Amino acid sequence: MASSKSEGREYGATVTRVYTALRVPIVDGEIPPGQRMNIDAIARRLGVSQTPVREALQRLEADDLLVYAPGRGYRTTPVLDLAGLRSVFEFRLLVEPWAARAAATDRLSNPGAGLDAELRTFAEVAGGENVRQELLGHDTRFHAMILAATGNEVVQSAYASSHCHLHVFRLSAVDVNGERTIEEHRRILDAIRECDPEAAEAAMVEHIRSSYGRSAQVFHTPRPDLRVDAAGGVHASRILG
Repeated sequence: MASSKSEGREYGATVTRVYTALRVPIVDGEIPPGQRMNIDAIARRLGVSQTPVREALQRLEADDLLVYAPGRGYRTTPVLDLAGLRSVFEFRLLVEPWAARAAATDRLSNPGAGLDAELRTFAEVAGGENVRQELLGHDTRFHAMILAATGNEVVQSAYASSHCHLHVFRLSAVDVNGERTIEEHRRILDAIRECDPEAAEAAMVEHIRSSYGRSAQVFHTPRPDLRVDAAGGVHASRILG
């Protein structure tokens, strides 16, 4: 029985190792969009059997980083175009300012301490060799903490399933050293920790709009405005028309 559990842990660790070995270069663009994932070649390169490779590919498909077609296997998904990028940030602008306000309103579930610890941890590694992946991890965790503090599981699930951070980070190395993100996250953190709902909402709106501007630079063309007003409200006529 103990041996079975040990083997299970070893297999799980192997799947995670394969998953990470593929996820990082996909997000960084080293494995380009539309690239076919050859299971046998991956298994040989990583020195593992095909079984954990298949499971890792299934996890990457769940992350929306791969697509599977019967008879054709797995390929990496396309990166966002400018319209897709705008859609992602419009979704964020609808959800996250509300979440920041809610997190700052409820003193009992205030995530200030956890956000502060997360920001301090990232600040220690910002500017290092692997800052792109560190920034992706930090950004995902920081925003997830705020959403979790709302207690709304439906919103959390919808946000998690969008994989918005992965999609945005595949575009280019925006904010390469993380300094802008640290500065903007700190303003959000301070407002939430001080239980100031208005300031928390405003800081989140500013952060999302700023992040959209940085991300859109990769397209080298005038970016369209987000179809959401400054208070986080959406104009249906602007979306549909």
